[in-house]
Amino acid sequence: MKLLGKRTAPYRYLAPTIILMMVFLVVPICMVIGYSFLDKAVVSPDPSFIGIENYQELFSDSQFWNAAANTIIFVVVSVVAHLIIGMIFAILLNSKYFAYRTKAIARVIYILPWVFTASVVAILWKLMLQPSGIVNYLMGILPQVSRNTEWLSNQDVALAVICFINIWCGYPFYMISILAGLQGISGDLYESAAIDGATIVKSFLHITIPQLKPILISIAMLDFIWTLQSFNVIWMLTGGGPVNSTETLSIYIYKLAFQKVDYSMAGTAATVLLVVCVFVAIFYVRQQKKVRE
Repeated sequence: MKLLGKRTAPYRYLAPTIILMMVFLVVPICMVIGYSFLDKAVVSPDPSFIGIENYQELFSDSQFWNAAANTIIFVVVSVVAHLIIGMIFAILLNSKYFAYRTKAIARVIYILPWVFTASVVAILWKLMLQPSGIVNYLMGILPQVSRNTEWLSNQDVALAVICFINIWCGYPFYMISILAGLQGISGDLYESAAIDGATIVKSFLHITIPQLKPILISIAMLDFIWTLQSFNVIWMLTGGGPVNSTETLSIYIYKLAFQKVDYSMAGTAATVLLVVCVFVAIFYVRQQKKVRE
């Protein structure tokens, strides 16, 4: 009996967490997937099963493909820019050419965008991007640039502005992670490379990048999933407008569920997004296993 108690002890400790995950995570996901196969889910007391008709309707919806295209642009641009900017700042902070106090001040300044909540970021940039805001004032100093640009109401530039704001508030995560990785690389590797006549560029390509590869892949995958599901900042800044030019899949799903009250189609779109996230998550888990091995 005591032996059985020892064997089941870990599971008893994990039971509360597992139950909570089942109730608040697994059950809602299963419900949403179930909605995707029903007609008039939630709103009807007796919804009918219609199979994959919702998926057929979703994939024939031009607004869905517009949201998917905006999402791809938003995610790819954000992840790549986060990686490049985070790498540059991490290298600067890891450089020996700056004093300790200078690095400390720079770290505080660089990390500030990550400290702000989504609501603060949205309000801050919405005020600065107004026609009478500081952005237009500074841009007006340049020749042939109007001071009355509607940055968030201009269909041609709204998505680019949203990408810029997301890049601004997301790069510190990369910077901190890459900086930790750089500080873990032995200086002997660079000294040996310098003795062999390697340039700074070659040392970066053949020492820094290979040593940071597990970190770079991990944070890129995490950022991909987070950015794919990004909602708060976009919704508070543009609401997916103007004319759906900044509508991503998360905004598209929200509008289906809470504006059009079409939970069946919202569940269908959410399931498609879930499948994409699961594929990326599987790749991330496999990468983590390789790193541990």
